[in-house]
Amino acid sequence: MARDRGKSKDPDVSVGMIGLGCAKNLVDGEVMLGFLQRDGVTITSDATQADVVIVNTCGFITEAKTESLDAILEVAEARRQGAVKRLVVAGCMVQAYANEMQQEIPEIDAFVGLDQLERIIEAVRGEGDGSLPDQHGAVRLYDHSQPRLLSTQGHAFLKVAEGCNNPCTFCHIPAMRGRYRSRRLGDLVADARRLEKAGVKELVLIAQDTTRYGEDLDLGKEGLRRLVESILESTSIPWIRFLYAYPATLDEGLFDLMAAESRFLSYLDIPLQHADRTVLKAMKRGGDADSFRKMIDHARAKVPDLTVRTTFIVGFPGEGETEFATLEHFAEEIRFDHMGAFTYSWQEENPGSELDDPVPQGIKVERLERLMELQQPISQELNQQQVGRLLPALIEGPLEEMELLTAARLERQAPEIDGRLLINDGTAPAGSLVEVKITEAHPYDLVGTMTRIIDGAPERVGLPVLG
Repeated sequence: MARDRGKSKDPDVSVGMIGLGCAKNLVDGEVMLGFLQRDGVTITSDATQADVVIVNTCGFITEAKTESLDAILEVAEARRQGAVKRLVVAGCMVQAYANEMQQEIPEIDAFVGLDQLERIIEAVRGEGDGSLPDQHGAVRLYDHSQPRLLSTQGHAFLKVAEGCNNPCTFCHIPAMRGRYRSRRLGDLVADARRLEKAGVKELVLIAQDTTRYGEDLDLGKEGLRRLVESILESTSIPWIRFLYAYPATLDEGLFDLMAAESRFLSYLDIPLQHADRTVLKAMKRGGDADSFRKMIDHARAKVPDLTVRTTFIVGFPGEGETEFATLEHFAEEIRFDHMGAFTYSWQEENPGSELDDPVPQGIKVERLERLMELQQPISQELNQQQVGRLLPALIEGPLEEMELLTAARLERQAPEIDGRLLINDGTAPAGSLVEVKITEAHPYDLVGTMTRIIDGAPERVGLPVLG
């Protein structure tokens, strides 16, 4: 943490959080809010009305860092004008850049590192010794005994591990979040049980490399499968899925489990990053289009209704037209159900910052547009195949842009990263499982009508607090 000025000892102090970045960061934010709620602090969903604002930052790529800094500077201006009493900065950027931010943005009252989540109370109240977090890879490991204020309804993320051991040259995450460390299987099962008691209908298992789970616990390559089997046996949560598979650590037995267990959703999120062997070697990823094709074909053969999602990086150093053409051909051939892509982001801290043959920004953007234009008709056609089907869906709530519509998701749509189902006839409380008939298809979203409620949401006021 830093600075000890502007103390807020009022027990009725209100706190708002601006959460940025990935689902792993979202869980960290929920844990910090859980500590604050347990301490009697008032939590507001509108950060503009809060006495104290926490900016939970992301440092993955340049655009994410820019978004985080913009949010910090906006709150810093409100701090100067007296509209905000304290500004607290947390998240990945603190782990890497706390010293620089302390010097450049004096309005920041406190920093909370990735190893210091429980110290959020001191940061908000202006207590503590004012020390900055250590600038090294984090070592903390969350456990189910810690409080957590869920910010989602119906679904929740279960972080199965922290850190990462992969040496990807485009990524700075291992330096910030530390070495890979799995949570104990029993602790995760206990966490899944308390999430079920809170009304969670969809459990999403996440980590930087989710399929590596248990390797450091002597569970071998079957660690994630054993965890999913234990959660299936110990809970009745209707939907269970995992995100962030890594090709080298993917256990084929997971597909056998998907085929056998309907509650373990037939969904594979596997960020491949590229398909050209030379580019992947420069990324220190390994694999190529042929090996990835065989892997996906094998998975689809075992799980015929498998939904496959991936993410690609375009414009990595050394990617010429030939290498990009390999990626285009691969994406067209595989026909991913969902595909995300972004341009390579040069960062001095990344292991690949000194690679030769950089790709000009204009070419990066042009290639990104080409790749997404290639994917759009594929997504449209695959979505069109859903029209006329009766399918289960999880209600998220009224659509913010048009409250006459209800937002929901199908089993083939993961939270926050895929498209949504828009229900234009019928509704149910957020967190309900319903049956819908699909009536329209668009490139990324579907439209449908509700036919019945399968499993209603529990009645509650506000979001659940765990612990």
